[in-house]
Amino acid sequence: MSTSRSHGRVADMPTYALVDANNFYATCEKIFDPSLADVPLVVLSNNDGCIVARSAEAKILGIPMAAPMHQWKGFCAKHGVAIKSSNYTLYGDMSARMLAILQKLCPEVESYSIDESFLKLDGFGDVTAMGHEIRQTLQQHIKVTCGVGIGPSKTLAKFANHIAKKHPEYGGVFSVQGVTEAVFEKLMASYSAGEVWGVGRQLSKRLAADGIETVLDLSRCDAKAIHQRYGVVLAKTVRELRGEACISFEDIAAPKQQIISSRSFATCLTEFQAIQAAVSHHLSRAAEKLRAQNSVCSHVYVMINTNRFREQDPQYRQTILTPLPHPSADTSVLMKAAMAGLRKGFVTGFRYHKCGVILGEIGQADGQQTDLFATVDDPKRLRLMGLMDSINKHQGAGTLHVASTQLSDAWHMRANNRSPRYTTCWDEFPVAYA
Repeated sequence: MSTSRSHGRVADMPTYALVDANNFYATCEKIFDPSLADVPLVVLSNNDGCIVARSAEAKILGIPMAAPMHQWKGFCAKHGVAIKSSNYTLYGDMSARMLAILQKLCPEVESYSIDESFLKLDGFGDVTAMGHEIRQTLQQHIKVTCGVGIGPSKTLAKFANHIAKKHPEYGGVFSVQGVTEAVFEKLMASYSAGEVWGVGRQLSKRLAADGIETVLDLSRCDAKAIHQRYGVVLAKTVRELRGEACISFEDIAAPKQQIISSRSFATCLTEFQAIQAAVSHHLSRAAEKLRAQNSVCSHVYVMINTNRFREQDPQYRQTILTPLPHPSADTSVLMKAAMAGLRKGFVTGFRYHKCGVILGEIGQADGQQTDLFATVDDPKRLRLMGLMDSINKHQGAGTLHVASTQLSDAWHMRANNRSPRYTTCWDEFPVAYA
């Protein structure tokens, strides 16, 4: 490893934390149903097709991720495994609550996925203590247990989070700066290079063929040589593993796990119609980026907030997640979800400073599992979207755009084992008997 990296706290060195909820979907189910507390549990994909989440107890039983449910139904029955359909309304609301808590604890928060966020902890002093405070606050307020990884770069924070979850002796919080060089190098040597953020399966095989098998091996590589052989993104990853913060979400190789489009307003806005136009613009741009990497998404976030630097103004910050009935790249489908989220989150009486959208739960368009009853994007509409993207690319962004359209009422996914929407629907509100 390069001797230029130091685990000691340097005054001008940034400090990032990655907060990642443990078994998030399964945890959300258990929070509202005490009878599931110690029961192995799996959560199914849209239309109850595959296993997309497992509780810790289910993992111990050896139930694999993405396994077709029909192949494991008998096993689950034999071992008393609880089966739940995806309840994205509940998960989205719990995600928003988690994000809101993190935003109260730290002024700089970047949402990375439904259950992961990066926090910038510059100036917080004892960052390990801050990590434990984050864990305790999330557990106290919303009963979500998380792992916290802390490091001088996002890549190291991501890897530190992995260590925090795999090594219980650290109490769920691991800080790169909090251990000696020798201890951290030993940990890096115990994990394959494939555990590094942005190093996929195929790239990991290429690295192994070149003798770069562990995280420690990768951190000791010459960044210039890596740039020449593997490209600029992996070269930045090597630098990040040495503690140099130089990588952003946009640098991570395709397909991106999230696509973000947001911008501050020239002046503060108070009218819904103006903010609606801005959200529509951001959604259109994000949808173009989604199609450009041949992907689809399942979640649409809408973010609106006031200017936290204007202390004289009332403050308001909201992030709303709207799940889609099926993964999509159709602008009209995504627009409907975004507008529903905006209507839910917009509150009159505030001076809004910024808005944006995030497309989450992204997957490859040609890698989606379907069945006879699943609704999918119309190929003709996707060709139309592609034509619009081409025109907008050559004639300028926004040359052509579409308005939200009324979607069919038939878009209801199969969810025979869906739990109630405890936090968002009055008719399904939890009831306690004394």
